[in-house]
Amino acid sequence: MTSEPDLTLTEPVGDAIAKTTCYMCACRCGIDVHLKDGKIRYIEGNRDHPINKGVLCAKGSAGIMQHYSPARLQAPLLRTGPRGSGEFKTISWEEALSLAVEWLAPIRETAPQKLAFFTGRDQSQALTSFWAQNFGTPNYAAHGGFCSVNMAAAGIYTIGGAFWEFGAPDWDKTKLFVLFGVAEDHDSNPIKIGISKLKKRGARFVSVNPIRTGYSAVADNWIGIRPGTDGLLILSIIHQLFLTGRIDLDYLQRYTNAPWLVIDNPGGEDHGLFLRDDLGKALIRDRGTGALVRFDAFGHSPDLNADFVLADGRKVRSVLRLMAEKYLDPRYAPEAVAEQTGIDAATIRGLAAEITRVAFEEEIILQQPWTDMKGEYHEVMIGRPVSFHAMRGISAHSNGFQTARALHVLQTIIGSIDCPGGYRYKPPYPKPATAHPRPHGKPAHVQPGNPLAGPHLGYPLGPEDLLVDDQGKPQRIDKAFSWEAPLSAHGMMHMVIANACAGDPYPVDVLFLYMANMAWNSSMNTRGTIRMLEERDETTGEYKIPRIIYCDAYSSEMVAYADLVLPDTTYLERHDCISLLDRPISEPDAVCDAVRWPVLQPERDVRGFQSVLIDLGARLGLPGFVDPQGQPLYRDYADYIVNHQRKPGIGPLSGWRGEDGLDEGRGQPNQSQLDRYIGNGAFWQKHIPAEALYFKHHNAAYQQFAIDMGFFDTPQPVTIQLYLETLQKFRLSGEGVREPVAPEPYRQRLVDYFDPLPDWYMPLEEQQTDNSVFPFHALTQRPMAMYHSWGSQNAWLRQIHTRNPLYVPGPICNELGLSDGDWAWVISSHGRIKCEIARMDAVNSKTLWTWNAIGKRKGAWALETNAPEANKGFLLNHLIHELLPPKSDGMRWSNSDPITGQAAWYDLRVRIEKAEPGLELAEPSFAPVGRPAGQARAASELRYGQEWSKQ
Repeated sequence: MTSEPDLTLTEPVGDAIAKTTCYMCACRCGIDVHLKDGKIRYIEGNRDHPINKGVLCAKGSAGIMQHYSPARLQAPLLRTGPRGSGEFKTISWEEALSLAVEWLAPIRETAPQKLAFFTGRDQSQALTSFWAQNFGTPNYAAHGGFCSVNMAAAGIYTIGGAFWEFGAPDWDKTKLFVLFGVAEDHDSNPIKIGISKLKKRGARFVSVNPIRTGYSAVADNWIGIRPGTDGLLILSIIHQLFLTGRIDLDYLQRYTNAPWLVIDNPGGEDHGLFLRDDLGKALIRDRGTGALVRFDAFGHSPDLNADFVLADGRKVRSVLRLMAEKYLDPRYAPEAVAEQTGIDAATIRGLAAEITRVAFEEEIILQQPWTDMKGEYHEVMIGRPVSFHAMRGISAHSNGFQTARALHVLQTIIGSIDCPGGYRYKPPYPKPATAHPRPHGKPAHVQPGNPLAGPHLGYPLGPEDLLVDDQGKPQRIDKAFSWEAPLSAHGMMHMVIANACAGDPYPVDVLFLYMANMAWNSSMNTRGTIRMLEERDETTGEYKIPRIIYCDAYSSEMVAYADLVLPDTTYLERHDCISLLDRPISEPDAVCDAVRWPVLQPERDVRGFQSVLIDLGARLGLPGFVDPQGQPLYRDYADYIVNHQRKPGIGPLSGWRGEDGLDEGRGQPNQSQLDRYIGNGAFWQKHIPAEALYFKHHNAAYQQFAIDMGFFDTPQPVTIQLYLETLQKFRLSGEGVREPVAPEPYRQRLVDYFDPLPDWYMPLEEQQTDNSVFPFHALTQRPMAMYHSWGSQNAWLRQIHTRNPLYVPGPICNELGLSDGDWAWVISSHGRIKCEIARMDAVNSKTLWTWNAIGKRKGAWALETNAPEANKGFLLNHLIHELLPPKSDGMRWSNSDPITGQAAWYDLRVRIEKAEPGLELAEPSFAPVGRPAGQARAASELRYGQEWSKQ
């Protein structure tokens, strides 16, 4: 008889604890790393950290196996065989960096646009964008264009903030929480903590999602909506609110553009634009005197229902009147949208009624005086305790921008933006779109040998801000900020490889990628993308994309397609800066930022990418990285974090600034700054004064606090833009009545989709697909135990997910005779895959779905070729094309939102057929990629404080 092993710990887990920041997803939780004998023994949550307060998920705890992963790259590599073969030779860092300079220096001096520099889900975009700007290339962006730019852009343009990193529900006070389209890996620890607070207080939680897993599984009400119709549901709720008159008129007249006057002059170049004075200030009509006054003038009572004719004969109407006319249309009635959304009219009415009941009958009143930006003193803070949260589920559709705008309009008209119990901004937000830069990359901005004239990314306010030449030709390789995707605030990374291979709008010489697995799960049309990376010029025999430099810590599928590999460290071996210049860890009550630092020194010949980039900047002589004598300004990234100043007194970190370390927000560099962060648990926070905690968009105390912190230099109050004039400017260009006039092929798109009031239209793929042939939707979502493809080479997390079935609704299983474990063909208008299926009943009846990024290519990530991820795991990406089907004129548009260029991952339409019995392997199948030179073959494991290797 065998006894159970004694797992009782008889000695401490470690002899030292290093406090740093997790990087197993993007939550950036605080962690305590227990060290013993120079090894990591255990990782737990830091209970003093403002984000997770000690909570840590499976991913965070498994960071130990991420650090010891056999997939870690070992040294710089130079390709010796064909792309995709995995044939490399190990080279020194000096050789690698010299070669990179040899490739990059001539481009900078002659045609900087021929460098395309794009990064994946890294957290150092303040540095990478600064480097690219000083190089002079217009071709830079990060992952946001294929992740959630719709969410960010719609939020910034509408309310001056957005969900997740820009804002959060008031978890402590909300009484009704409605969640749209959030998979369980997004913001996971904060949301789990928040939901636990709701449950303890008895607050109601409603989840709107086609799939009932994770958060949706613990919701009080699950609404299994049909994918791509969230916007229609939201507009139907708005219809009900207007129909019943349950809107917060006081909030609308104080903090939004609801009373602004819109010119009604069809066919005129000013049609649909705001009536403005000679200084460009939007005008309203005073309800008492009838006079036209500036919207921000003190002492006036705005006429929310204005509808009259000006002395010059033009008609004007208030935004709120336009909204009422639009949304009271019967086409938005619950009965009219029920079939399209898959939600019965009674449920829609019930949700609308519950939202208004809680908002107006359970209002919160805080006895906290405050003063608004007009100078009006308020005795109390009034809260509408309904909060919303949304993410990629509504964002990754070609109608996602308008859907996200609609959700912000919904929470605005009930008065729940930054009030007690509602949505709350996280510093440094709110910031209006006008406070952000315009994008740079016009022909005049790009000068050989010089920095770009300004930042790459920004928020256009009209067609005049597009990055196009005089003929309307795009100036960026991804065609961001062009007529094809005007408001692409995060770029369009998913189009870079296709456009570069086609030389459209021009060829590139070097593609420089960081942490972007574009040869597998980060690309649509994966097989086609691989083909593009391998494609050669028929005349010269050279690759269509001549050189690829890639940096990653692990041997992802993309490594095999690189010409030069610069190996990164793990997150526990380097400095990182989670900065207010980038994506900080702030919470609604406090300004926060954080660092990572080398808990351990690497035993491999690897370097942190940020330090490598700084070294390359100095070798290339880039301004901002060398002094006037051409000497490097920074030793490494740690030195940059401390000493770099974006402008006087403003640097990457806000805590412990100034020579004595007593300044916060603004202050000169402090050489002990990193030590102070490390000593404080790797984070800094400053609490917002009580009078500034709410209504930040119009709160005078908060605006002054923001200036003191260096968020901006003058007050930047946000007037919520229910009606977005920027979209109307593009519409007028599409109608041909406003300069610059859009080129002919783009005009109808602008007219159809750029409605200044949130609208719903059928997703573009659905419009162009025969839905009788492809009757079902197909979605992916990331599981809580994985994040992108990072986790599926992690020995511990692989025990949770080593394969991913396709979950098929019960009615479809019954119709096709499918049972758990059967194999089926899933077919789209672009391709077909074979995969294992599992029955699921807690899912929209027209929706198939699977976990994302579990499937792997054989040979990648140091997995054996017989690993289940490589044989039974699969990707839906093979079914999704980066281009829409051709239209009658033969033109193929990007498979993206026509407003922002957001990749439309979730518009996929498919059919499913039962596969004949046979070989149970996922298809398509690809030849294995070779293991990079020097990569360890031993799978290192840790268990109960013991370490061993097994071959």
